[in-house]
Amino acid sequence: MAPHPSSELNGTNSHWPNGAQLVISFSMQFETGGQPEGAESPFSGNPLTAGNPDMPANSWFRYGAKEGVNRMLNLWKKHGIHVTSHVVGEAAIKYPEVANAIAAGGHEIAAHGISWSDQWNMSYEDELQFIKEGIDTVEAITGQRGRGYNANWLRRGPNTLKVLQDLNFLYHIDDLSRDEPFIRMVRGEPFVVIPYTLRNNDIVNIEGKNWSPDQFLAQLKAEFDQLYSEGASQRRMMSVSLHDRIGGAPSIVHVVDQFIEYAKQHEGVVFMRKDEIAELIKDDPNTPIDHSEREFNQ
Repeated sequence: MAPHPSSELNGTNSHWPNGAQLVISFSMQFETGGQPEGAESPFSGNPLTAGNPDMPANSWFRYGAKEGVNRMLNLWKKHGIHVTSHVVGEAAIKYPEVANAIAAGGHEIAAHGISWSDQWNMSYEDELQFIKEGIDTVEAITGQRGRGYNANWLRRGPNTLKVLQDLNFLYHIDDLSRDEPFIRMVRGEPFVVIPYTLRNNDIVNIEGKNWSPDQFLAQLKAEFDQLYSEGASQRRMMSVSLHDRIGGAPSIVHVVDQFIEYAKQHEGVVFMRKDEIAELIKDDPNTPIDHSEREFNQ
């Protein structure tokens, strides 16, 4: 749905610069092939001894590249919406055709490290190299340089925002503290945060809690209804995260399709990439500034 042309929406003043009542942003994480040995999978409860490849687990991860991403790309195309895809560098190396299909669809290629590895315990120099290698690698394959960042399991460290600032990133998503984008001051300069939402995450709910597709759909609709209502009086954003091997399953794509149809029935609902959101609000005086991590960013 196109942005509403007026600042007046449903009888209230819009709190978005584009006149929307609610902005929805999907993430489509592309991680296939970037996982380390023993990575969490449906087989993690019965791990093999070290050094033995887990063949079914590896095939489960390959599903994302072989089926999941393409199915989601068809869904986004059907609805004419664009999403943000955080791409692990090693996934793009192993499946360049998938990474390029994402970019060719008009979706944002965002950063997710060179590999699926912890970075919270890295030195500044090691973390800078880890993130830079990831964006350099993916840019060489897709032609797009990541401007947004997602750390493995959101676990950034005290140097991460400084590294991102020094590499000219626009925003990161590793924060759960709000239902609207905001500004974090990093060494005295503004840096955009587009918050993540675990409640709408397929790994947490579908893989972690064994939710049915109908339960996931009910969660998305309930979240939407409340945020849409609040959007009449304050800025609200809904974030949904889908991973190649989980959100790309037929049943999950089916219910996400139903959710999008449901959301599009409401006036003033806009689907946006995260870089588009960041550009929209970074200089807006109504965007809140959060100083709660000031001690890490000096």
